[in-house]
Amino acid sequence: MRNTCVLLLAVLALLAVALAVSAHRDDERWGRRGEEERWPEGRGRREEEERGEEEEERRSERRGRRREEERGGDEGGTGRREGDEWFLLQDAKSVVRTYAGSMKVVKGFGRSPMHIGFITMEPKSLFVPQYLDSSLILFVRRGEARVGNIYKDELVERRLKVGDIYRIGAGSAFYLVNEAEGQRLHIVCSIDTSDSSLPHTFQSFYIGGGTYPKSVLSGFDRLTLSTALNVTEEEVNDMLTSQDEGPIVYLSNTTHSPRSSMRRISQMRGEESTWSFRKMMNSFLDWSDKKKGDKKWGGRTGKGPDAYNLYDRKPDFKNDYGWSIALDHKAYPPLRHNDIGVYLVNLTAGAMMAPHINPMAIEYGIVLRGSGTIQIVYPNGSLAMNAKVNEGDVFWIPRFFPFCQIASRTGPFEFFGFTTSARNNWPQFLVGANSLLHALRGPEFAASFGMSEAGLDGIIDAQRESAILPTATVAPPDERAPVGGGVREMVT
Repeated sequence: MRNTCVLLLAVLALLAVALAVSAHRDDERWGRRGEEERWPEGRGRREEEERGEEEEERRSERRGRRREEERGGDEGGTGRREGDEWFLLQDAKSVVRTYAGSMKVVKGFGRSPMHIGFITMEPKSLFVPQYLDSSLILFVRRGEARVGNIYKDELVERRLKVGDIYRIGAGSAFYLVNEAEGQRLHIVCSIDTSDSSLPHTFQSFYIGGGTYPKSVLSGFDRLTLSTALNVTEEEVNDMLTSQDEGPIVYLSNTTHSPRSSMRRISQMRGEESTWSFRKMMNSFLDWSDKKKGDKKWGGRTGKGPDAYNLYDRKPDFKNDYGWSIALDHKAYPPLRHNDIGVYLVNLTAGAMMAPHINPMAIEYGIVLRGSGTIQIVYPNGSLAMNAKVNEGDVFWIPRFFPFCQIASRTGPFEFFGFTTSARNNWPQFLVGANSLLHALRGPEFAASFGMSEAGLDGIIDAQRESAILPTATVAPPDERAPVGGGVREMVT
């Protein structure tokens, strides 16, 4: 009898566990269903992410095959090493593409919230007014631009030239204009996603627009919007359906051009608020009507930060073998908002930026001119990367990892980039005069190498130059590395 009761209790316990598991699964299914009902885009977003993951897997397989082909199938090949796939950022995602221009983004690596963007605009084109949930630091690579953005509730406009740095904060509405007649505009920018609602992503909120892109105003029903603007619903509908050429459009005087659409917005009735999109549009239209020969107009309106030109700055370090510039929040105060630094380095043919580390920041670099080699070392002392880079290549250096850059023997090597800290990120050089080798010299340091102090001193004192060193025998020859399908075409 007792055995029967024990067996019955065991069966009941198993049934209870089975029912609990089933109920939990039902709750999960209903929870997902409820989530999808509250957020209809949820299911579509997951399906899109799954498709994106599958596409990324296919791209990874293609990169693997390409890597094997570049190696020539064995270690004796002339292609790039496996580590190069990690430190060279070659996958650029197109986020905007129209007849008038494009924007591509190279995603940052690791825990860094920074991405690198490349904006190309044809002559007489406009990047329509918008704001981002991320901050931008613009660097004009080629051409000239006019940027307008809202700063402390006022419209600020600046003319940008080659070498200019300019910051646009997250949530600040802005537009870009390529005013040139026959010159494409190329901009390289950092995209700091630390303010983004989703980690490591950024989102554009278009204010100007129509059917493509849709303005954020389109989300409100027509009655609400007509009441807010104090115009008729027909006028609202006309404003929100006239533009269908994309986020980057050509400027023209046609009836349905973005310019004429913006003029209709600027002429709408009603009182003007402190933060005024109408004010932005009026200023843009006033500028576009200026005579080209008006020399009194210097391209600067509104109270706000100016641009900072890197090429006008005196190098922080210079010798016969090259120069370097490091821009921080002290030299350009807007950088303090995101704690991002900017640098520019120019090496003469064959010169080397001595092995060094960044103690406080991750570094992202873009090759602007020439070619060279970048070597990166793992913490265990093994070589992580020894890659040939050319104009347009993007690379990143993890914090603390030792690295150096070497110019090819055929010409100067110029690269520009961003660091994830604008404060106290003084590079520590491992080799050269005034390096860590000099600071650590002594009997203890000599003993760590198993050498006499005099013997080690002879090696340390042999190099009298610092930071940028003379022509190196390891400088790469003229052969160019295989094209890896990266973003090279966007800055050439």
